[in-house]
Amino acid sequence: MSMRVYSVLLRDHGRANDQNMLLVKDGFSWPAFVFTFLWALWGRMWWPAISLFSIVVLTGWGAAQLGFNEGVETVISIVLGLAIGFVGNDIRRWSLERQGYQEVALVTVSYTHLTLPTICSV
Repeated sequence: MSMRVYSVLLRDHGRANDQNMLLVKDGFSWPAFVFTFLWALWGRMWWPAISLFSIVVLTGWGAAQLGFNEGVETVISIVLGLAIGFVGNDIRRWSLERQGYQEVALVTVSYTHLTLPTICSV
């Protein structure tokens, strides 16, 4: 049984407008792992994008200055991407909270019971 946990974030708490509600998955973020700062730019997370870009560039520059070979630089890049992937959804949640969203609940979803008609009716 596959279970996912999502944080429910609301803006203008108390309104029943679905445009003011977002779900953010807990756990690893594949887009953050693969695209790092481009993922942050796509999500309009400006400060995290600048920070992630700086971290990626400075890490690459530091590895080159220390004389690491390409294999070590690749491993460092993958480890950095994994670290960003593990905190990616937390970064998104933090950014949304700065935009006025509040975390109001956690939702657990079991994908074994979902079918196309139930997904479309949600």
